[in-house]
Amino acid sequence: MTLQPHQTYVLDSARRKAYWHLLPLLFLCYVIAYVDRANVSIAKLTMSKDMPAFDNGVIGFGAGLFFLGYFLLEIPSAVLIEKWSARRLLTRIMVVWGIMAALTSMVKTPNQFYGVRFFLGLAEAGFFPGVVVYLTHWFPSRDRTKALSYFMIATPVAQIVSPKISNALLKIGTDEVVNGSTIHHPAVLGLVGWQWVYIAWGLPAVLLGAYVFFMLPDHPRDAIWLTPDEKDALEQELAREKALRSAGRPRMTVLEALSHPKVLLLAVAFFGTVTANYGIEFFLPSILQQWYSLKLNDITWLIILPPCVAVLGQLFIGWNSDRTKERRLHSIIPIVLGATALGFAPLTQHSLTLTLVCFMVAMGGIKAYQVAFWALPGLFLTEVAAASSIGLINSIGNLGGFLGPNVMGTVQKMTGSFSGAIYYLSGSMFVSATIIFLLGIGNREKRS
Repeated sequence: MTLQPHQTYVLDSARRKAYWHLLPLLFLCYVIAYVDRANVSIAKLTMSKDMPAFDNGVIGFGAGLFFLGYFLLEIPSAVLIEKWSARRLLTRIMVVWGIMAALTSMVKTPNQFYGVRFFLGLAEAGFFPGVVVYLTHWFPSRDRTKALSYFMIATPVAQIVSPKISNALLKIGTDEVVNGSTIHHPAVLGLVGWQWVYIAWGLPAVLLGAYVFFMLPDHPRDAIWLTPDEKDALEQELAREKALRSAGRPRMTVLEALSHPKVLLLAVAFFGTVTANYGIEFFLPSILQQWYSLKLNDITWLIILPPCVAVLGQLFIGWNSDRTKERRLHSIIPIVLGATALGFAPLTQHSLTLTLVCFMVAMGGIKAYQVAFWALPGLFLTEVAAASSIGLINSIGNLGGFLGPNVMGTVQKMTGSFSGAIYYLSGSMFVSATIIFLLGIGNREKRS
């Protein structure tokens, strides 16, 4: 069906408004969510000094427990986004996770740390797959991967903006040597730096959750900032694409989707890359500290470099994947490049520059492939089946967030070195790339 010039103009206007009204808010929410799950990597640098029981093994296990809680509620949350209300569910998720993130500041023992990390995972479960599903309610296929890339650059952006803010907070209640003189930074309200890291990043989630309730429309028909013609044009375009995808396909139940071999293999592939992602993210500051005996201020500058590459990679993959309508190689190539760079990283321990280059390429690959990867389930599933499959892939895959930090912390504790664990993470990425290659889905689409 060919649209008339006026219809095309109205549809394009609706698409532009959707970008500008939805993505900045979702982006900001994801920045806060990602910092709240990962800021333990910075907080641990002084948290372990105040509480010696919190060694790399404890931190790695506790960091990973987040993903066990995340696993339990992921699928129900994704289905609720499809069948109920994104606005209401995302509000609930954000308010509760913000409270749990702030409560991490009160832990005194490893068991308390384990408990709060587990419940933080329960609280945040469903946010990411929920947004992936939500974007299908708003963006036609030509825009979807690009829209997802704009949303997903929140993760590297979070890694760029949070270290220096967290570093400033870490100084609260500590002594600092500046030009040979010792400066004391007093505690605030009886709390020290690592405690304020958790509080300062948890409270914005609560405030944003309340804002989302009033400002995030579930569907184009609910948006007050679209004209009636724009609402109709966007709804009709989405309905047309939905009918095209469903044509000739049997309607699949949620259980059938969850047991689909391709869904299960995509979950395994995602598991491999997530294992590497969180293994590196949670321990990169510790790796640089061990290999080069750097000061905290230097570390928090250097760990900003890898996510800068990730931002550029995600934007490029999102743009080029939508332009070419190709998803498979746009998923595989970044993973292979990242895995190769990660495998070389332990060999560069005597050159800080080479080490940083390896981790920059590795992080770029780990992040960039995802925007094309998340388009794959929608190529063979629709509606609730697609929503539930996205939830399953994300929940199983994110169990890698439990394995990766555990491998890093345990191997370092047992051997005194991170090298063996880094090789393991690199290998898991190669396995993921192989699975996606063998699945054979996501080749260049024929333009309708």
